[in-house]
Order: sequence, then structure tokens, then C-alpha cells
Amino acid sequence: MLQLENVVSDRGSRYAVSGAPTATPHDVTAFLKQLKRNKRYAKATHNTWAVLYSDGTPVKNDDGESGAGMVILRMLERAGLTDHVIVVTRWYGGKHLGGDRFRHVQTCVNAYLEALD
Repeated sequence: MLQLENVVSDRGSRYAVSGAPTATPHDVTAFLKQLKRNKRYAKATHNTWAVLYSDGTPVKNDDGESGAGMVILRMLERAGLTDHVIVVTRWYGGKHLGGDRFRHVQTCVNAYLEALD
């Protein structure tokens, strides 16, 4: 598991990104369970994730952050990264971020992809 914490901080909201290779839906479930063993991640406002399987099947979950899973999925497609789940975690800071939240998701995914190289 690769984890990058405090990637973005904006108006009290904080973002982190995590990920790992996954080949099956069971792997994704196991990864999310492992991530949420850490109380901070279990209590996070959103744990948005996406994975693109090598057979072309896309799977995403917004976890209440509407549209964020699709942002992650598109970035996985552009990067050509398959069989790898990426989770962007947000701790809500009390102020709505509007469209900025999508830029923050992109920043987190970019940081993760750069750390993989």
C-alpha cells in the first residue's frame, strides 16, 4: 500500500491519497478494509475510489463526494493504469469547496501517480 498524507489542505478540508495493486473486486474490498483499520481513515468524511480492471471494466465509488470517483477513473484511463485501486480521502473542514474539490482530487491522484514512477 502506498499512502500520501496531507497532499492538499484548503479551507479546513484535508486530503490524502492511497492505493495498491488489485486484480479482483475482493482485493478492492480487502484494501478498503485495511485502509479503514486506521481510525482516521475510518472516520474520514469521504473515501472516494476507483479502479480500472485489465479487462476494461471500470468500477468507482463516490462515497458521498458526488462525481469524484469519475475524476479518479478518467485519470486512471489516461495514465493507462489498470488493476490498481486509488482512494482519495477527504476530511471535511466545515466549508463547501464547490468545484475546487475536483481539482484537489486531481492533485491527489497526480501526486500518487508521480510517486509510483
